[in-house]
Order: sequence, then C-alpha cells, then structure tokens
Amino acid sequence: MAAAACDGVSSAGIDEADEAVRGTCEDASVCKRFAVSVGYWKDPYIQYFVRQAKERKAPEINRGYYARVHGVSYLIKAFLKKTECNCQIVNLGAGMDTLFWRLKDENLLPRKYFEVDFPMIIARKIHHIKSKPPLSKPIMESHSGDSLLIDSHSLDSSRYSIQGADLRFSSELEEKLKKHNLDVHLPTLLVAECVLVYMTPQQSASLLKWAASTFPVAMFINYEQVNMTDRFGQIMIENLQRRQCNLAGVEVCKSLDSQRERLLLNGWETAHAIDMMKVYSFLPQADVKRIEGLEFLDEKELFEQLMQHYCICWASKDRSNLGLANIAF
Repeated sequence: MAAAACDGVSSAGIDEADEAVRGTCEDASVCKRFAVSVGYWKDPYIQYFVRQAKERKAPEINRGYYARVHGVSYLIKAFLKKTECNCQIVNLGAGMDTLFWRLKDENLLPRKYFEVDFPMIIARKIHHIKSKPPLSKPIMESHSGDSLLIDSHSLDSSRYSIQGADLRFSSELEEKLKKHNLDVHLPTLLVAECVLVYMTPQQSASLLKWAASTFPVAMFINYEQVNMTDRFGQIMIENLQRRQCNLAGVEVCKSLDSQRERLLLNGWETAHAIDMMKVYSFLPQADVKRIEGLEFLDEKELFEQLMQHYCICWASKDRSNLGLANIAF
C-alpha cells in the first residue's frame, strides 16, 4: 500500500514513489502464486488475479511467504474464534489478497469483510472479479438484501466491500468505510501487510491511533520489516531504493521493541511482536517438514537472516472482555 508523501517533494515525485509501492503489490502476488504452484499451500483463487512467474523464485522466498501466509492466517482465525465470526475484518492495503474467498470456503466469513487500497489497484481487482465467475460467484452467493453496488473503484455487497482510498488520510478512509456500513460497535480486526513501512512514522501513528480510538473492541495485525539497522537491513533498503521504493517508515522497524512501542503509544492496550523465524518454529511442524521437502534449500543462513528481518506484530483492545489479549502463537 501507500508510499508516503514527503514535505517539499513535488507531486510528480510523490506519484513516482506511489507507483513504486503499487509495484510491490504485483511482486507479492506473483511470489505467492509461484509458491502455490510449487505446493507450499493451497489457494485456488490467486491464479485469477495474477500471471504465473516467468522465472522460478528462490526457495528461501517461497518459505518466507509460506510463513507469512500461515502466521497471519493463524492470528486471523484466532480472532474469528474468539468473536465467533460476529465481527468485521478491514484489510488495509489488500492488493490482490484472496482471504475473503478462502474464509468463505472454510465457512469462516465475518459479518462483513472490507478491503482498501490505492484506487488504481482496486480498479484492477474489481475488473478481475467482474470478469471471472470463480471470483464473482462467492460474492453473489454471500450477498443478501438490495442490489449489489459496483463501479470501477468500489464494489459493495452485504458481506464484501472493496474501496479505493489513501491510508495516509484516516478521515477519508473512515468516511468511505462508514458509507459501506462499517459498524464501529462490532469487534473489528484490521490487517496490514507491508503497508505501514511505506508511510511516514507520523502517518502510520495517525492510522493506528484512528483505529484504536474508533473501535472499542479491536485487534490490529501488522506484518513488516524489523531489525533494519544492521548490515543485512541496510542491503534490503538499498535494494528497494534501486527500484525507487522508499521505506518512509523504516525508523519504526528498528527492533521488535520499537514495533511494540508504536502500537502501545497509539492507544492499543496490549502489543506483541515476534520475528518470522520464531513464527516459522511455531507453525505445525508436520507441514513445515512437508514444505521443506519440496525444494532443496542451499542458503540456510540467508533464509534465517531474511526471516529475522520480518516480523508479525499484533495489538488489541477489548472492552467486551472476549479474551483478545490472550491471542498468541
């Protein structure tokens, strides 16, 4: 999702930065589709959103995405269990994510599922949904009530809503979500994967503060970089800068402590952060063994370094005492 507009940068420069961030959505989707094609996990929907990769992806990249998808999914399902699906999910910077369709297949849909991203990405996603029955049918099947609202930048059904908005402006975001029946009194899960790092620390703080002050019962899941001040982190930053991709929020990605602190400083009651190597060790080991047999991993050390530079953070506030603070791996 959003790249950050810096003071004193021309609008052309901002557009260029945003364009580079939009490119990361395509990269992530292509990597996921490749990992699915090799057998790391099942996702029958990703093929409708993105082309197959032209070249193989490295095994450490595939394992990294496996841990990301399973780690985030574990926390989402824990939240759905605590709320008995009587909740809503807001996927921030959703890109070509297929979670809505996968949850429907598992009979785990929340009351309503919202997706938000740059209008240009949303337009592309809506085009895929409209033109491909395996995507449009589940939305129609779960819809009830009035006719479905759809135009090039938004689609709204009774259970699924997808909107174009800039996450750097919380008031615009809130207005669009409320227009499509966001219910602030319902337990709400907000998910952001590699989103906050493209915003300035002030902009991400404002988004986190908005979420914490808007929903009395809520959980926030953030997946992004961590430990970025060491040599390996610097190389990651330089590689992205070469592609005109500026990590505007990288200073918050110093450590697991700085990640936790940001959540607590912006109105969340509890906050946890663990690196992806740890997440990987918590995943069901029989399945980890299975995927480790899919491809030979030559660069074990590189894989571990990579995993130590990404983390999952989650925070909660729980006025209804649903036990959200107890959610953990």
